[in-house]
Amino acid sequence: DWRSAAVYVVATPSGNLEDLSPRALRVLQQVDLVAAEDTRHSGRLLRHFGIAARLRALHQHNEARQTEALVGEMLGGRSVALISDAGTPLLSDPGARLVAAAAQAGVRCVPLPGPSAITAALSVAGLGADRFVFEGFLPARRAQRLERIRALQQEPRTLVMFEAPHRIVQALEDWYEVCGAERPAVLARELSKLHETVLHGNLGTLLERVRQTAARGEYVLVVAGAVEPATPVALDADRVLTELLGELPPARAARIAARLTGEPRGALYRRALALGGADAPLPGEAGAEDTSGGESRPDDRSHSAEESPGSEGQGAR
Repeated sequence: DWRSAAVYVVATPSGNLEDLSPRALRVLQQVDLVAAEDTRHSGRLLRHFGIAARLRALHQHNEARQTEALVGEMLGGRSVALISDAGTPLLSDPGARLVAAAAQAGVRCVPLPGPSAITAALSVAGLGADRFVFEGFLPARRAQRLERIRALQQEPRTLVMFEAPHRIVQALEDWYEVCGAERPAVLARELSKLHETVLHGNLGTLLERVRQTAARGEYVLVVAGAVEPATPVALDADRVLTELLGELPPARAARIAARLTGEPRGALYRRALALGGADAPLPGEAGAEDTSGGESRPDDRSHSAEESPGSEGQGAR
């Protein structure tokens, strides 16, 4: 019955063979087909565990063609295990097309969790893993790589990416150029293998250390996210007005409070009156009356120049 068939997405060891779970071992022993990125590499893994599975190559060059054939096998009642060269499939590896086609055809897609260089690096980075972004491999060409890094410069989440040994120095130089020497970062190499190395520091110290050592093995670079700017604290308009009214008339208090809080000046003036300021209309508002009787006194001229909108700086012309 085709409804009992499935595609099992199986995580395999990144290095240490003891990381293969008992469940993954059982599934690899029982499925009808194993779709592998590199049949020679995966064949050695399967032989180590005494598994005589039928291997089918599935890589970026034949994924479209093989997907159709493998979905046909599953619709015929066969089960398929999808594995990559190391770790969890589909993470910078082929297989997404197969899983999508199987799901669309109504075939069960079953994940078998296990080793992943991404989560392994995050677990020892100490940079926060509650929110992170996986960028895969950054572009090989420097111009495109710099463009991607600049786009990520203000990303607040922790950044995780793979890098090849022959590009790790150039990649760190580009991160250093865009984000500066002090951005915290961690570089992990050969995770779960004999020469496993995890370097903690910042972009400056990591670049210096990598320049001094021979680059070999696959790298995982973890970069701390940008520090998010602090949210401005909203000022309490009533508190601001109360403080200002102790020293200033309502009109001036309203004008300064508007600058500090961003609230409308007229509304603040009316609030100032309600808080106990002198009962006089805001200059320029409807209802303001000239109570000077037509006489101009020195104090009135000084007050008018200070309160009239647009009067500041006119004497300098």
